[in-house]
Amino acid sequence: MTANTMSRRSRGSIALLACGALAAGGLAAAGVTTLEPQTAHASSHREAPLISGQPQVDNTDVYAFVSPDKPDTTTLVANWIPFEEPAGGPNFFKFAEDAQYDIRVDSDGDAQEDLVYRWTFEDHLKNDKTFLYNTGAVTSLDDPDLNFTQTYDIDLFRLEHRRVVSKHKVADDLPVAPSNVGKASMPDYKALRDRAVKKVAGGLRAYAGQADDPFFLDLRVFDLLYGGDLSEVGNDTLKGYNVNTIALQVPTSYLVESEKQPVVGIWSTTQVKNARGHFRQVSRLGMPLVNEVVNPLKDKDKFNASSPLNDGDFLKNVTNPELPKLIEGIFKIKAPAEPRNDLVSVFLTGVKDLNQPPHVRASEMLRLNTSIKPVAKPKRLGVLDGDNAGFPNGRRLTDDVLDIALQVVEGELVGSKNDLGDAVDKNDVKFGHSFPYVGLPTSGSDAPGAKTKSSTDSVLSGGLGSIANGEDTVLIASAASAGAGVLLVGVGLFWWRRRRVHGFR
Repeated sequence: MTANTMSRRSRGSIALLACGALAAGGLAAAGVTTLEPQTAHASSHREAPLISGQPQVDNTDVYAFVSPDKPDTTTLVANWIPFEEPAGGPNFFKFAEDAQYDIRVDSDGDAQEDLVYRWTFEDHLKNDKTFLYNTGAVTSLDDPDLNFTQTYDIDLFRLEHRRVVSKHKVADDLPVAPSNVGKASMPDYKALRDRAVKKVAGGLRAYAGQADDPFFLDLRVFDLLYGGDLSEVGNDTLKGYNVNTIALQVPTSYLVESEKQPVVGIWSTTQVKNARGHFRQVSRLGMPLVNEVVNPLKDKDKFNASSPLNDGDFLKNVTNPELPKLIEGIFKIKAPAEPRNDLVSVFLTGVKDLNQPPHVRASEMLRLNTSIKPVAKPKRLGVLDGDNAGFPNGRRLTDDVLDIALQVVEGELVGSKNDLGDAVDKNDVKFGHSFPYVGLPTSGSDAPGAKTKSSTDSVLSGGLGSIANGEDTVLIASAASAGAGVLLVGVGLFWWRRRRVHGFR
C-alpha cells in the first residue's frame, strides 16, 4: 500500500463523518401537522435522541430521480425502520397504523410544500391463536397462510402557504409486500414483491413493503474515528439489513411548477398521534446524513420537528461546521476557511445553473432538476464526476453520497481537491432496472450467520407444512432467534443515517 493510498484510506474512514456533516449542512425544518405547523414533542430517527427510540417512524433515507426507463416521470422513494434484521421474527416489520408517512414537494423554491403525498396503513390479522407471521408457504399476497398483512391508502394534498386547499384520494386499500421471512415461508419472494407494485390512476405506480437497505457506507466512524486504526475501513455496515420502503412514480408534469421552472424540492416527514389525538411531526429527512453530524445535540430534536421554512435557525451549523475541525485535529487535513458558503449552495439553495430554482429560499431538502435526463451509465460521484443527473441533483440509489459529501465538506468546491471516501463504493444488493428499483430484501434464511442445514441438525428438517391453527409448533428455536433479531434491531447503531420529520397533518 502506497503512502498516498494510506492517506486516502485514513481520510476515507472519516469520510463517513464528514459526509454526514455535509449533508446535514442544510438543516432546517418541515412541519405541517394537520397541514398546519405544530410543535413536535418526540423524534424517531437514530440521528436524534428522541427519534432513536421509535424505529417505525424513523425515516432513514429519501431518493428522488428522473426514472431511467420512463424519463417523463419522476420516482420518489423514502425508507423507514433502520437495521431490520431479516430473521427478526416472530413479529416482523410493519408500518405504524397511528402514523402518517409523507413525501413533500416544493415546486417553486419558497421552502414551503405545495404537494404532500401521504401514506396511511391498516393491519389485518387472520388468526390470533398463533404466534406465526405465516402458517405455511406463501405464494400470493392474499394467501390464507400469510397470517399478518397490511394495506395502505395514498392521499394527495395541495397547499398554498402551507394551508390545504384540496385533497384527492390517489390510491385505496393497496397491498403491502410482506417481510421476507425466508425460503421455506416465501419460496418466490420476487413474485410477491412484483404483485405489490400497482398501477394507479393518472399514470402513477406505487409500491410499499420491505426492501434491501439501499444506503451503503461504513458506520464504524462513530467508534471514535476508528480509534486511529484504519485497517478495517471499507465494511458496508448496512449489508444484509432491510428497511420498509414506500415508492411512487409520478408524471413529472404533476410535480413541477412549469416547463420553464423544472426544479422541485423533495423531503419526507412522519407524524404520530399523541395522547390528545393530534398528530405531531417526529421525523424529517431530505438531504442524506444531515442531522447526524452537522447539528449539535442541542438542535437535533428541534430539527426533526421543524420545517424548511425555518432553516435559518440552523445556518451557523452549515457555515461553521464542526466536522472539518475534527478531521483536522485528528488526521491533520486542513479545514477549509469559514464561512462555508460553498456548503450553503450545495445543501441549502441548490447549485446555480444546475438545480437552483429562481428566488430560492435557503432550506434543506433534495433539489432535483427534472429537465436533466438520466444517463445510461450513472457515475457514483454524480456531479463531482461530471454526471449532472446525480447527487446533489436529486439522489439516485447508486449515488455514493457519503464520498461526495465528504469530498465537498473537505473543500472540493473551493480548490481543495481530494478523493476522500470510505472505501464502500456500491451497494451489496443489485438495484432493479424498473420501478420500484430498490433491491430485494435479504431473507431470514439468507441473513448473516445463516447456514445450510443438513437433515440431521435441525428439528425442522421434516418441514412444517401448513399450521392453520398455530398448534404443534416446534419453533421454539426460531422464536428465540427472533427475539435476538428484535434486540439487534432495537440496539442497532443507527446514529449515522437518520433524519428528521415534522408534520403536515
